Amino acid sequence: MVNYEKQARIFKVLSVDTRIRMLELLKGGPLCVNALSKRLGITPSAVSQNLRILRDADLVVADKQGYFVHYGINRQTMTELRSLANGVFSMPNLL
Repeated sequence: MVNYEKQARIFKVLSVDTRIRMLELLKGGPLCVNALSKRLGITPSAVSQNLRILRDADLVVADKQGYFVHYGINRQTMTELRSLANGVFSMPNLL
């Protein structure tokens, strides 16, 4: 069964370019807030706010290492998202 509310929520989360840029950076491997802040050119506070939204949507996971928290892609959710996007954007054969 298709969960349309979940689909809409994920697409809404991804409607912000900063969040997409963050996911693109995290594809290369886990990063902490300060590393993301420097690479994105935004404040650590703004990074944290966007990470909270990405975590709530289950798109990223946090891994505490000592004093730092490293964030990475939630591969399972991204796989589900790919399948979801394929379903939403697929077109039936028109032949």
